[in-house]
Amino acid sequence: MRLNSKGRSFAAAVAEMVYCNPFSPARIDCERQALGGDFEPTADRWSLTPREFNVDRPNVTLIAQRVESLVDWLAPDRDRLSSEDRALFDDLSLYRLYERYRLKLQETADAGRAGKPVRYWDAFAAEFAAGGLPGDPAHVFACFFQVRRAFSNIFYYLVGRSRPAGRLREAVWESIFTHDLRRYYTSLYRGMGDMTTLILGQTGTGKELVAQAIGRSRYIPFDPKSKRFVEDFAGSFLPVNLSALSPTLIESELFGHKRGAFTGATDDRAGWLETCPDLGTVFLDEVGELDPTIQVKLLRVLQTRMFQRLGDSKDRRFAGKIIAATHRDLPRCIAEGSFREDFYFRLCSDVIHTPTLREQLNDSPGDLRAMVRFVIDRMIEQPGEARAVTARVVEALDDSPGGDYAWPGNFRELEQAVRNVVIRGRYEPRSAPIAADDGPEAALLDALRDRAWTADELLNAACTVAYAQCDSYVAAGERLGLDRRTVKSRVDERLLRRLGGGEQRITGLARS
Repeated sequence: MRLNSKGRSFAAAVAEMVYCNPFSPARIDCERQALGGDFEPTADRWSLTPREFNVDRPNVTLIAQRVESLVDWLAPDRDRLSSEDRALFDDLSLYRLYERYRLKLQETADAGRAGKPVRYWDAFAAEFAAGGLPGDPAHVFACFFQVRRAFSNIFYYLVGRSRPAGRLREAVWESIFTHDLRRYYTSLYRGMGDMTTLILGQTGTGKELVAQAIGRSRYIPFDPKSKRFVEDFAGSFLPVNLSALSPTLIESELFGHKRGAFTGATDDRAGWLETCPDLGTVFLDEVGELDPTIQVKLLRVLQTRMFQRLGDSKDRRFAGKIIAATHRDLPRCIAEGSFREDFYFRLCSDVIHTPTLREQLNDSPGDLRAMVRFVIDRMIEQPGEARAVTARVVEALDDSPGGDYAWPGNFRELEQAVRNVVIRGRYEPRSAPIAADDGPEAALLDALRDRAWTADELLNAACTVAYAQCDSYVAAGERLGLDRRTVKSRVDERLLRRLGGGEQRITGLARS
């Protein structure tokens, strides 16, 4: 028995959809190929809109219905299918099984704990056996549960309809499952904990949300005898803000200490690396702030998986996953000697860049309303009231700070701006966008506030501001106590343009 061309085309599209990244444009292409003329036009990537919190998409619903019908029709003759058609049939059956248990899996994830028996396991195992599916049902069940948790952690918390936001969701999915879900399902799931993820991006761009999505979506085996998952996924993500701790406290927090290791160490204490479950994750936030001596110790952990408590010589093993994040320019830090190159190369097997809010709004201006609504929905439960408040907040933000505002604090600033408007009816940024007559000092502050600069860069900026004010290298040098040639060599043409130097001043700079 063989599928006809129409049935095979549908089955092939669904089979490809089963294993593709749901946050990539390829997912929407698979839906389009599967449904043909019945496909309902949609965005080129999956992204959350307020109406979709508890509503399935029409294309997904229609595909699930057709898969049900086709599997039921083929099931009596499955043993007589060609090898090619049998492989497609198995993929369709797998998809149908997932769809049947998707909501129950979500309920299990929402419950937040893995200690209780899964009551629907027996029904799942029976359906798995009846479908004649290959593989271990407990492993398939664990993969289904991981897929559901990962989709929820990404779709509902990494919001935005812009292409930068879509690419971020796509990248996070790959950090969890790699780009090849079939191979992940058969073998790679065992070793993903050894892969370190490094998240780079400005402050306020959601680096910790990305880390949570990855750390809380790890594979957790299911024990069919006890009908339980072997670890509690709710407590498996352990964040450590390194910038908030002194070097001694960082070592104690990470590695633990033995009694008497330092003043105040009155008892033995286990650190995060020791208390982290085997399938858990330690998140090192602001890893760029680490003292080089601690970088060496963490380098050993990443190389050998071994560490010692402070004041102890006993080796202990770390079996979890490391995720690190920083807003620092690590290549620059390496060049300056504050960050070890060998440590960087142990961190960078998997790198994710979080986009700024300005990048997202430049690509999709309408995302401002969607993001405001996302914040409002966590404050107001009534949908009608949430819509009204969202409209009022967006109107206030359009008035001040305006549509061209840089949002230097990114999404974190937007959250506070929304609360400001809800409380006071307005938002006044820390510093307003620079007008033409604000002067070069204000422009310099605007140029500097987005990141930490080196002393060399600050001297360049100071020379540029002095030259912009004096229009003379000699006068600028006298003001700064520098030689005119030093001032000339350090004037930054791009910053000079931002300061309102104009073409005449730039031309003069080129001639001098």
